[in-house]
Amino acid sequence: MQSRDLILTALAPIIWGSSYIITTTLLPGQSPLLVALLRALPAGLLLLLMVRQLPPLNWVPRLLILGALNFSIFWSLLFVAAYRLPGGVAATLGAIQPLVVVFLSALVLKTPVRAAAVLAAALSIFGVALLVLAPSAELDLIGVIAGLAGAIAMAAGVVLSRKWQPPVPLLTFTAWQLTAGGLLLVPVTVWSLPALPHLDGENLVGLAYMSLIGGAATYVLWFRGIARLEPSAVSLLSVLSPLSAVLLGWVFLGEVLSAKQAIGAGLALFSLWLGQGTLGWRKR
Repeated sequence: MQSRDLILTALAPIIWGSSYIITTTLLPGQSPLLVALLRALPAGLLLLLMVRQLPPLNWVPRLLILGALNFSIFWSLLFVAAYRLPGGVAATLGAIQPLVVVFLSALVLKTPVRAAAVLAAALSIFGVALLVLAPSAELDLIGVIAGLAGAIAMAAGVVLSRKWQPPVPLLTFTAWQLTAGGLLLVPVTVWSLPALPHLDGENLVGLAYMSLIGGAATYVLWFRGIARLEPSAVSLLSVLSPLSAVLLGWVFLGEVLSAKQAIGAGLALFSLWLGQGTLGWRKR
């Protein structure tokens, strides 16, 4: 049962790794905020129609915070970093998330800071850097700040999603968060767009995939893992996202894998094994 929880949770970041190919092939030139909005809100509303349950008023402030951290803020900053930085730099900055989760969990959830967890998180950053970071990568201050802030926002969302568990089914909790995150993006997106975008058939297919598969389905699995496994163990699974992106680029786009990338992939997987070996089987 515990290994099943781990495998199901790992499917989420593996699928998220396909976002790069989908965005570049089916959604080129679209507004990052628009993509984030259309990824979150339709998925949230669809799940809300399925569960047919609105949140109680006393849960609305928490859901707005969680929706902002997990979706509105995280996705917006992620796209800002992706547009202003080389992909490898953005992915490496995002890889600090497991390390942030270790210390946020200690602060918020009172979990002990284990040396193995810190080591695993540090190795994951190094492994991702080797996997995706190019020597000639240029840094942009705003992009770097956005990348770091986005990783911190998602880390806070992971920890608070574990701390705040409403007495409702997981599907309902996911629907509430996705809807809250999408609604928060509406005014910002409308204000930022100079005109209504033109979406062709390929754009709609890409958005449908990002919303239904990369949004609703994966976050049900992700929040399920947060509820059953320690946040530090769940956050380490995020290293599977850049690894999946590199492998998909190699398979479908003909990108070349170097020896350095192979070493980085090995270190990332080792950090995952190290973290799960000490944390992954501890359940609340």
